[in-house]
Amino acid sequence: MSNKPHSVLVDLIDVYWDDPVAFAADILQFYPDTWQRNVLNDLATDPFVSVRSGQGVGKTGLEAVAVIWYLCCRPNPKVICTAPTRQQLNDVLWAEIAKWLESSMVKNFLKWTKTKVYMVGNEERWFATARTATKPENMQGFHEDYMLFVVDEASGVADDIMEAILGTLSGHENKLLMCGNPTRTSGVFYDSHHRDRADYKTHKVSSYDSSRASKENIERLIRKYGEGSDVVRVRVYGEFPKAEPDAFIALELAETATETKVVPLGNTLHLGVDVARYGDDATVIAPRIGGRLFDLQDYTKQGTTETTGHIIRTARDYHERYPFINDVVIKVDDDGVGGGVTDQLEEIIQTERFPFSIRVVPIGNGRKAEDTEHYENRGTEIWASVRDWLTENLSLYLQGSEGTVQFPDDDELISQLTSRKYRITSKGRIMLERKEDMKKRGLDSPDRADAVALAFATEEEMMWSSERFANW
Repeated sequence: MSNKPHSVLVDLIDVYWDDPVAFAADILQFYPDTWQRNVLNDLATDPFVSVRSGQGVGKTGLEAVAVIWYLCCRPNPKVICTAPTRQQLNDVLWAEIAKWLESSMVKNFLKWTKTKVYMVGNEERWFATARTATKPENMQGFHEDYMLFVVDEASGVADDIMEAILGTLSGHENKLLMCGNPTRTSGVFYDSHHRDRADYKTHKVSSYDSSRASKENIERLIRKYGEGSDVVRVRVYGEFPKAEPDAFIALELAETATETKVVPLGNTLHLGVDVARYGDDATVIAPRIGGRLFDLQDYTKQGTTETTGHIIRTARDYHERYPFINDVVIKVDDDGVGGGVTDQLEEIIQTERFPFSIRVVPIGNGRKAEDTEHYENRGTEIWASVRDWLTENLSLYLQGSEGTVQFPDDDELISQLTSRKYRITSKGRIMLERKEDMKKRGLDSPDRADAVALAFATEEEMMWSSERFANW
């Protein structure tokens, strides 16, 4: 490679290493939509990015930009592009790369062929390649410090192929970008937006979010299939189909709560507290004022005394931030080690003076439900309360009204809320999946979700729980 190209590449790497958005505009004359900018920025800083979208939003253009940026802004990179079919890979994605490369300022440095794009003079180590996702071995054998996998129509790629890709990503700066219509309710792509969400930067893109999507096509799909159909959910809104019958809280419900904005109203601070039972689990405190859920606090390997101290400090901190608070309700899962926290809190409340009223409500998740006709236990009943809040919030959101619930942008919380299944018992009651069974499926204990459920337990439920506890 001559000194001039080498000098130019050094400049590109230096200027655009962590700024693919500027690279797209300056070098490719590609001006991203807001959602494309967000995805590119995440890709610059994070290893795993997953995008589910409606049709025609510009995801193929985004992928092409990501490929060319990575090729130009990393030393000796390998970029592997794949898709479920040869037509999708070669005729769509690979052709899109050619389109943007041809009109770019780096077209003299990068050579495009039908199966490979490589750096002139360094073909063996500096390249992108197209490999159809038909067998796992197509994805294996790649090793480099700087490596990017781009998976188009990721929902259609088989699990064994995705597992091969994930197994390959072990280098210094190996990255994965998955994009596609969310057509399946299982698999690695689905999991990246559900059980594994905390490991990914995730994005949902409706066709309405893109200036590139045909509004006529959107309306045609809605007329033909109906607003609430799975076709419209997948092809327009970028939502997974509803065909996940045993998930207790739908992903759409939880995600909408992160998009709505709610002013904290009322004079009561609710603190939901899920106390850790096992070494790897976390004690979580969930603060709520009205419909506003604040950032969760989590602590591992803490004794009951330390946990009690964290709870009391949280109550005081929120009273300082929101002086209108004159009532603090602490709702603790009192089963197991939570009982020790309840006892210590009660003792402190009796002996300490607070500038607000404060009370402890023990709520045993494993005990009988108040509504024994519909729910097997208290844990299921208070999760249903959260689901009711979220359902109302979604309804208002879709009508263009102000929402009633605001969640923090907490991927681990969303994952836990939407990954827990349920079943109907022989008595016709709803029962949440046991934590032990979740762990058998490879999931963590839903500590964050349990704390939030406690925070949203209603006043009637709390009164009933206190009476039950007094007579337990």
